[in-house]
Amino acid sequence: MSLDQQLDCALDLMRRLPPQQIEKNLSDLIDLVPNLCEDLLSSVDQPLKIARDKQVGKDYLLCDYNRDGDSYRSPWSNEYDPPLQGGAMPSGRLRKLEIEANAAFDQYREMYFEGGVSSVYLWDLDHGFAGVILIKKAGDGSKKIQGCWDSIHVVEVQEKSSGRSAHYKLTSTAMLWLQTTKSGSGTMNLGGSLTRQVEGDSQVSEASPHIANIGKMVEDMENKIRNTLNEIYFGKTRDIVNGLRSFESLAREKDKRMLQQDLMKALGKRNQQGND
Repeated sequence: MSLDQQLDCALDLMRRLPPQQIEKNLSDLIDLVPNLCEDLLSSVDQPLKIARDKQVGKDYLLCDYNRDGDSYRSPWSNEYDPPLQGGAMPSGRLRKLEIEANAAFDQYREMYFEGGVSSVYLWDLDHGFAGVILIKKAGDGSKKIQGCWDSIHVVEVQEKSSGRSAHYKLTSTAMLWLQTTKSGSGTMNLGGSLTRQVEGDSQVSEASPHIANIGKMVEDMENKIRNTLNEIYFGKTRDIVNGLRSFESLAREKDKRMLQQDLMKALGKRNQQGND
């Protein structure tokens, strides 16, 4: 089996394993196939981790996009922790846009998730810029219901020469897991991840700046992903449970089947008489 085939099999396996155990499963998989270590680390999205900006007193999220060596840059103070000299920084124009984007998506997160942590990081490209929007919402800490939502939106913006339009490419990954523990039904785990991509052109002006265009794409994408997760996981689970468990007694089910058979016989006789 070639390296590409091994990598495809490994990624397919990771997509099928519980998202709350991604770090452990990824580590175990790397131990099994160490030659795929770099490819797996760059291809498998892991749950977001939270750090605290002590200067500002606000939480932010850690990922590969705000890391330089062993340090991570805060979107609030624009400082690395641990302190790092000469770390990668966005340009002055892009840093201003990054501040505005963090404020905008902080409000978006509060409106849609009513809590959690969000972070936005931008970096310069030759003909535009790119960025990542991160959102994490963990459960309320109760013992009965636990869970977490992690969404990673990577956007690439290619600005046209006229400056009045731009091409946007958005790649979104959402990871969701839920665990319920009840005395009547026991413990139930539900989880999975989805990755979707979309791209298109939009006008850029004071009425529709980059943040508004990106925000609309992220909002639409998250709504689609939530609907898909609801259909695939919750809807399918509900169908399976309803198929396994009957809410009516066996006697009533038997009566219903007998009634259906009687009706079928009566309809068959009536059709036969009509043909005669």
